[in-house]
Amino acid sequence: MDYNTLIDAETWAFIQETESYYPPDTISADVLRQREIYNHMCRTFFNGYPDGVMAREDRVESIPLRIYECGSHTVTLIYFHGGGFVVGGLDSHDDVCAEICARAGVRVVSVDYRLCPEHPHPAAFQDAREAAQYVALTWPGLQLIAGDSAGGNLAAAVAQTSRGSLQFAGQVLIYPGLGGDMTRGSYLDHAQAPMLTLDDLKFYEAMRCEGPKPPNDPTAAPLLATDFAGLPPTVIFTAECDLLADDGRNYRDAIQTAGGKAQWINETGLVHGYLRARHSVQRAQASFDRIVAATKMLAAGEWRD
Repeated sequence: MDYNTLIDAETWAFIQETESYYPPDTISADVLRQREIYNHMCRTFFNGYPDGVMAREDRVESIPLRIYECGSHTVTLIYFHGGGFVVGGLDSHDDVCAEICARAGVRVVSVDYRLCPEHPHPAAFQDAREAAQYVALTWPGLQLIAGDSAGGNLAAAVAQTSRGSLQFAGQVLIYPGLGGDMTRGSYLDHAQAPMLTLDDLKFYEAMRCEGPKPPNDPTAAPLLATDFAGLPPTVIFTAECDLLADDGRNYRDAIQTAGGKAQWINETGLVHGYLRARHSVQRAQASFDRIVAATKMLAAGEWRD
């Protein structure tokens, strides 16, 4: 794959800056050190809160939450951060949530679910489901569900398992890992992509489960579900230079085949983790504009193909 042709100079600068925060011995560091490195890297891209956004801490049982508001809201978006189920938290995606709140005009509830390997699957899924139930009980009105990377996996799994109990007005999935076939398609074409390689993904997968990966478990791999009917309107964003790209396309196809509404937007020349580049890379900024527009569309109860 010729990434020098696919990826522009701005995106390469973002990739190189990101990589500069990772010491050479990161791969052999323990999990706590890897989290420190990741959180520090994320914080260097922090852009502050838009004017008018206020954040406060909350908790449901033992699960920390951060709630973003900028006035009165009739729609609440539940957000699950990325990080391979191993790293990340409320601070790693702090300004992303604040900007979605301000620009889409929705309350955002960010969920600090338990991480692996201390808390193997299904702990993160259980926390995500419990947080979604708390939001539905706490804030009347419409609820949306969203997440990036591992968080997109959680959002999709919660939406699937909540049919008949929780009603989401829509879901927004950003370069989600949905448990696709690692032996074909984008998993092979982009196995050595910048920002996320196939070896990286296998490392995270091994950390996620205590023992062998559970077979036929859609709470771990939403693409393994046998029924995609009744899911909320869904907009999926993927990056062209990302081994997870096919997961977005395949999830769209599954929802549409079941009679649902779904869009898939594969962003040209972008890489996994591009949300952090939304203020420095024009392509990432344009994608974030589309993410905000999709959120506003779903919050308004509208659908435009």
